[in-house]
Amino acid sequence: MNILVLDDEKEIADLVELYLKNENYEVYKFYTANEAIHCIDTVKLDLAILDVMIAGKNGFEICEYIREKNLNFPIIMLTAKIEEKDKVTGLLIGADDYITKPFLPMELVARVKAALRRYTKYNEMLKEEIYIDGLEIHAETHECLLYEQPIDLTPLEFEILLYLANHRASVVSSEELFEKVWKEKYLENNNTVMVHIRRIREKLRRRYQKSKIY
Repeated sequence: MNILVLDDEKEIADLVELYLKNENYEVYKFYTANEAIHCIDTVKLDLAILDVMIAGKNGFEICEYIREKNLNFPIIMLTAKIEEKDKVTGLLIGADDYITKPFLPMELVARVKAALRRYTKYNEMLKEEIYIDGLEIHAETHECLLYEQPIDLTPLEFEILLYLANHRASVVSSEELFEKVWKEKYLENNNTVMVHIRRIREKLRRRYQKSKIY
């Protein structure tokens, strides 16, 4: 699998590359935003690791650029910042995970593997189609449509919506949703779930407005 690594701290980028290559990933490592953007435009990537505080276009802007191109591979943000608002910003524009510097390389590898498992999981799903008031969810093809118009969801967003749709007759708590989709233990004061749901709602709202007939 092809992984983009962008960090202007050479030592960190080199270390991440080393650990990922030891796991037999193909690594495209860059120290500048322009080089990374060229790679995004020319290489079929499976995951991106982006430093937030990069010169030129910062990590947030590159994350946004990826999503605007309708590329749905997972994005992990690396940051020295610990403010909650920065994490929320990243999640709202399409990031899948956050790792704060300094970090343990093996923790990063574990996060990469978890994100890639989520990304490829839909290929192993049983055939399943859900129809709810104009919303169509096709699990086998990983497609989501609203009034026959496609909704561009990241793999994580798709899993969240699919789980909620399959349990629409029940009340699903943030804890349950996090543990079923992320496959990790839920921690108190974790607003990751609500940030992703807010983003899904915004995508559905925009598509609904475009689909309205005046």
